[in-house]
Amino acid sequence: MTHSGMPHRLGDEPAPDGAGDAPEAPPWRPPWPRRDGHRLPLRTRMAMRIGGAVAWLSQALQMGQGAMIGGRLMLALDPGALRRLSQGRLTVLVTGTNGKTTTTAMLAAALSELGEVASNSSGANMPGGLVTALAQSPEAPLAVLEVDEGYFPSVAATVRPGVAVLLNLSRDQIDRVGEVSRTERAIRDALHTLDGVTAVVNCDDALMTSAARDVAHPVWVSVGSTWQETAARCPRCGQPVTTDAAGDGAGWGCACGFESPRPQWTLDGTEIITPEGGRVPLELRLPGRVNARNAAMAVAAAVTLGVPVDAAVSRVGSLAEVAGRYRTVRLGTHRVRLLLAKNPAGWAETLDLLAGSRDPVVIAVNAREADGRDTSWLWDVPFERLRGRSVVASGERATDLAVRLTYADVPHVRLPEPWWAVEMLRPGHVDLVANYTAFRELVIRC
Repeated sequence: MTHSGMPHRLGDEPAPDGAGDAPEAPPWRPPWPRRDGHRLPLRTRMAMRIGGAVAWLSQALQMGQGAMIGGRLMLALDPGALRRLSQGRLTVLVTGTNGKTTTTAMLAAALSELGEVASNSSGANMPGGLVTALAQSPEAPLAVLEVDEGYFPSVAATVRPGVAVLLNLSRDQIDRVGEVSRTERAIRDALHTLDGVTAVVNCDDALMTSAARDVAHPVWVSVGSTWQETAARCPRCGQPVTTDAAGDGAGWGCACGFESPRPQWTLDGTEIITPEGGRVPLELRLPGRVNARNAAMAVAAAVTLGVPVDAAVSRVGSLAEVAGRYRTVRLGTHRVRLLLAKNPAGWAETLDLLAGSRDPVVIAVNAREADGRDTSWLWDVPFERLRGRSVVASGERATDLAVRLTYADVPHVRLPEPWWAVEMLRPGHVDLVANYTAFRELVIRC
C-alpha cells in the first residue's frame, strides 16, 4: 500500500539510489522487480515470433487454441525459453489435481489490482503452454501459471517461483502420472530446493500438507474437502488418517503425530475468515462450493502478495466463466451448460453441482494422451447419483461409460457425438459434462 491508501502498481517504484540502504524484501513482497522484454536474446525473440505465428495459424484454422503447439515450437527453437521468459518476474505456480484453471484465473484477476499479469488462462499447463503465456506478456512483471502436477518439479526448478499455491492431490491419469503418493513426494522434493518460497496450501488435504510441511513460509488455508479416498493413509508413515466427525477434511491426524496445521485462512460457508479474525463475504458468479474453495485459495494468495482483501474478493467474484467452463450456449432449442470433470474427485464436485436438478445430462468421455488412456477411473465415480435423470453416454469412450452407467442402474442411451446427443433430447436446458479433450473440442466448436 502507498501512503495514500491505494495499492501501488507493479513497476511504479523508482529505481534504488544505492544498495544496502534497507534489507532485501522477501520474494513475495513489494517492491517488485522491473521487467524488460526487449532484453531477451535474439534466439528467444525469434522463437517467440515463429511460435506465435504458428499459434495464430492454429486458431485461424480452428485446429485448437494454439498455446501448446506454439509453445512446443518455441521450446524446440530455444530450449531455454521458459527460463529466460520467467527471469525478472515474480512468478506464482498453481498446482494440484483439480481446480487449477479456475484458481489461476481468479488469482490473476485479483493480482491485476497491482499491475499487468502474464497467465495461461486457456488451461494449457505443460511447459509449452507456460512459454506461450509468458511470451504473450513479455513485459508483465508478475506471472500466475497453472502447472500440471506431474510437471511441477521441473517447472519449479526452471522458473524459481516466489509463491506456490498447492490445491489438492487425488488419483488421476495413473498411466501418465502414476500413483498420487509419488506425485506428493516429487512436489515435496521440489519445494525443498526453493529457498524462500511461500506456499499457500490447502491444509485440509493431507497430501499437499505433507508436501509443504517443511516450507519456510507456509500459508495454511482451510477450505474443506469432499474427496478423502486418496489421503486415507498418512503420506509420512502409511498409517490410517482420521478426520473429524463432519467428514469434510478439516481436522485430520495420524497416530505418528502428523496432523493438520492450524489455518490462517478459513472458508466458512460463503464467508472467508481472515488471519485477523475478520469475516469477508464471498459473492461469486461461478456456481458451487468447489468454486468457493478455489476463491478462498486465490484470495489468500492474493492478499499474501499485497492485494487488499476487499479488492481481491471483488475481482475474484467478477468471473462468470473460466476457459469456457460454466458457459451456457444455445444449440437449436436447447440451452447447454458446459461443465468439465476429469477424474473421480472432480466428478464428486460436479455431482454436487448437479444435485437437485432434473435436467437431462450428456456425458462425453475421451481417452487420449491428455486425458489418460486408462478409463478405469469411471468405476470410482458415484454415477448412481444420476438415477432418475435422462442421461446420454457420449464421446470416444461412450461404450466404457455406458457399461459403468449400466452397473450404476442409471438408464441411458449411447450416442458418441455429444452435439447429436443434445439434439435428440427434449427442448430446454441440458448439462453437458465432458473430460479434458472432449471439453476442449466443445469449447472450440462454440
